[in-house]
Amino acid sequence: MKKLILSSALVLALCFSFTSCREKKEADKAEDATEAAVEESTEEAIEVEETVTDSTTTTIEGAIDDATEAVEGAIDDAAEAVEEVVDDASKKATDELTKAADKLKKDN
Repeated sequence: MKKLILSSALVLALCFSFTSCREKKEADKAEDATEAAVEESTEEAIEVEETVTDSTTTTIEGAIDDATEAVEGAIDDAAEAVEEVVDDASKKATDELTKAADKLKKDN
């Protein structure tokens, strides 16, 4: 009976050792594949983040440049409009003063 139990224990021990080695190798392969996939995903995520950052920076800089040009253009347009209004007002005032002076001359 002892031999039967010892033989059974030996066979079970051998089965576990072979199964355990196989599973461990497969587990190591799976772990390596997982690590490689995580590293690759991390590198790709970093590249995407850098691309997005560069793209966003370029877009923001372009928007700032466009806004600056628009403001400068608006300032120039406003200055021209003010000059026109001042010129028109000066001409009208000069005309009115001339008319008033002519009227005074006629009355005196």
